[in-house]
Amino acid sequence: MAKKVVAGLKKDAGGKNHTRVIKMVKSPKTGAYEFKEDVIYNEFVKEFFEKK
Repeated sequence: MAKKVVAGLKKDAGGKNHTRVIKMVKSPKTGAYEFKEDVIYNEFVKEFFEKK
């Protein structure tokens, strides 16, 4: 499924400017780990991983 999303973005104009990012975050409620996933512009990748 994710491959289709990224492939679809590359077909559009400027689609190579996007990156699929996945970050593991610990839930404050349960203590279990969750995965945050998003497709963002390349410029914002560093900011995505820096914020909590």
